[in-house]
Amino acid sequence: MIRFFILFLFTISLFGAEVERFRWSDGETYLMFLENNALPLKELYYNLDRDDQRLTEEMRAGVHCQILRGANREIQQILLPLNDELQLHIYKDDDSYKFEAIPIISSTKTEAFYTSITSSPMYNILKDTGSKKLAQIFVSNFKHSLNFKNDIRKGDELVMIYEQKYRLGRPFSMPTLKVAMIEMHKKRHYIYLNKDGRYYDEKAHEVEGFLLARPVRGARISSYFTKRRYHPILHKWKAHLGVDYAARRGTPVIAAGSGRISYAARLGSYGKLIKIRHNDGYETRYAHLKSFRRGIHRGKYVKKGQTIGYVGSTGRSTGPHLHFELRKRGRAVNPLRVVQVTTKKLRGKEKKAFIRLKKNYDESIALHLNNKTAFKKLPPFENMCYIHLLDTKLSQEKHNE
Repeated sequence: MIRFFILFLFTISLFGAEVERFRWSDGETYLMFLENNALPLKELYYNLDRDDQRLTEEMRAGVHCQILRGANREIQQILLPLNDELQLHIYKDDDSYKFEAIPIISSTKTEAFYTSITSSPMYNILKDTGSKKLAQIFVSNFKHSLNFKNDIRKGDELVMIYEQKYRLGRPFSMPTLKVAMIEMHKKRHYIYLNKDGRYYDEKAHEVEGFLLARPVRGARISSYFTKRRYHPILHKWKAHLGVDYAARRGTPVIAAGSGRISYAARLGSYGKLIKIRHNDGYETRYAHLKSFRRGIHRGKYVKKGQTIGYVGSTGRSTGPHLHFELRKRGRAVNPLRVVQVTTKKLRGKEKKAFIRLKKNYDESIALHLNNKTAFKKLPPFENMCYIHLLDTKLSQEKHNE
């Protein structure tokens, strides 16, 4: 039976039902959440299979969650998002509570933003939209090629066209920048998102970007990359060709960059190990894992920031931590150094397809520059304002019971 009632119940109040919205607290675990809300631990955790128990460990601080309460304040349903695609659903069924993981139902809107610079791109985007995510995604994609500090002038124009996901009527997840233009010294600079998922400038040259993200969020570094370290188990000097992140057993480990898994199994002193191949001959390694996330296997493509496993102490290890390595064509590189990925230049058919895409983007930018009144102030959703709706695509995700 297809259930549509989840979205319905969480967007309106009926018969005294009330929706509470809250953010997941830093340091709060799923079990702590159950205890704080007087929910049955046995039904909603200890009776679950191991894979579902692992899912509960992926809750992140700051995530927007919802609780539906009945007229007597009793909890009827709870939605706890894990990532952009999956959420935990707890619901009352007669006299007991049930647990399931279900897809997130969302809509995607293509939106545009225009501003005239008064201070800096970061300041103006944040001031006019209230969205740190939108400001960060703009600056991060231009920062390697333009000097905002010295070259920006008051009155320079900025335009962004991007896709934003909405969940239960509110912005959800990181926006996807499609095209952006910033004027500097009366010259316009553009970046375009190509169909290969990379950003290019007007000359069809890839915009440079950094590869790595921190593989364990919030963890402290317990051992740095060095060619000379006294090994705590072997009791001799040995190279430490990676960085160790101390964290609790079971802490999620994320992919530091997008790529394809080339290895996911035990390997000697590494213990349970995952290797990911990236562009330009780079490879990242994640060692001493307690376990792999469900669905992680050799050949699978993973995105930057995606959970791939959990901190453990397998192999030659004195305690739970992640040993993280970066290699380029087999040679170990310090993961804490800035890694510049080689840029790509489009040629032939790829370049022709990009030029057609660029033409459509340029027409959209010109339309908004010539008709600035198109950027209307809409009712704010979490301080998002001055948004012009270009297109709406409703998600067709459904959940079969």
